[in-house]
Amino acid sequence: MKKTFLLLILSQFGFLSLMAERIDMAAAGACIDGSKINTILINSTIDRLNSHGGGTLFFPAGTYLTGSIKLKSNITIELEAGATLLFSDNFDDYLPFVEMRHEGIMMNSFSPLISAVDAENITIKGEGTINGQGKKWWDEFFRVIVDMKDNGKRDINKYQPMWDKVNDAKAIGAEINQDYADALQRRFFRPPFIQPLRCKNIRILGIRIINSPFWTINPEFCENIVVDGVTIANPLSPNTDGINPESCRYVHISNCHISVGDDCITLKSGRDLQARKLGWADENITITNCTMLAGHGGVVIGSEMSGGVKKVTISNCVFDGTDRGIRIKSTRGRGGVVEDIQVDNIVMRNIKEEAITLDMLYTKMPAEPLSERTPIFRNININNVTGSNVLIPIKIRGLEESPISNITFTNVNITAKQKCVFQNYKNIKMTDIFVNGQKLTIE
Repeated sequence: MKKTFLLLILSQFGFLSLMAERIDMAAAGACIDGSKINTILINSTIDRLNSHGGGTLFFPAGTYLTGSIKLKSNITIELEAGATLLFSDNFDDYLPFVEMRHEGIMMNSFSPLISAVDAENITIKGEGTINGQGKKWWDEFFRVIVDMKDNGKRDINKYQPMWDKVNDAKAIGAEINQDYADALQRRFFRPPFIQPLRCKNIRILGIRIINSPFWTINPEFCENIVVDGVTIANPLSPNTDGINPESCRYVHISNCHISVGDDCITLKSGRDLQARKLGWADENITITNCTMLAGHGGVVIGSEMSGGVKKVTISNCVFDGTDRGIRIKSTRGRGGVVEDIQVDNIVMRNIKEEAITLDMLYTKMPAEPLSERTPIFRNININNVTGSNVLIPIKIRGLEESPISNITFTNVNITAKQKCVFQNYKNIKMTDIFVNGQKLTIE
């Protein structure tokens, strides 16, 4: 009785993890020179530790080739400095298809490189590297696009019939834009790198992540997420976003260094009717002390925001060389509400497009009456922003039927090549806004 009571107290205060088993994967028989695949050993070790309450897989210096890793509750992956988890570029190593979310749509496709489903207390940490070997995935993505455009091929690779068999694209299409539904049948779907699904208490700490096939850190429908001190380095490549929490709650992203082929950090909550029905917002999110270099956007909200994005704080960040700085985007048909966004103490340099953009015309959609399909942006505060060598300082484009409302700009100083753009807005307050040394006012 006393032992049971002691274990209960220890678990409540988080000390039970100190008693968990720690496996040295090299000593356990893993190949450390990248010549043999370790998938079975890694996943069987996870299963065994999970069955005993949890534990740590420790990877000392070396190169560990693997396919899809399936994390479970109370499991830690720890990489020593000099250790690399090298993910196979054989697509078959990510079969069978599993439930996942791709660009805001729930579907079945390749397993993420690292996944977890309905789990809790998961940690990936250390000073080592995880390498997704994305080039083969990127090449196939482009090959499929070219073949469909030039040759109109239907069976674009052996995986496409499999995708059609388990995904009813027409049923999905009934809930989203038909053009996008048709495109689903002509796409090669690459897996995200790290995608926990419906998980709680996730920590990703200190590691270096490179060459993601698709989105890099992409928790879905998760709660209590910490990403701290992580470096993400993806070269110029399609859709290799850095950190994309989607329909998540209580997210803390800090001290990260990101240079990628798409947006650096993006907040999303799903696409169109399917996401509105789920009604799971991205909310209670803090992003602080991060540096973003290459990327389409520094911190981006949308365009898949149909479940809503709210209560977000972005502070103490540097954007140097991104296409845009702060970007909030949507389009007709999405629906959803973006609200209660606080941006403070941001430094930008060498921004190729807009430093700050709130844009509800992300895609060309015909005008339609105000309805649940109409997106809403409101209650957005942007303070203490410095920008140099920017193309457009501020662009605000609301919809006639849904003006962007209740926006406050305070202490913004930007040097730019072009003028600001303001369309379809209401209740904007500007205090000490300077563009090229001239105070900006707006009626």
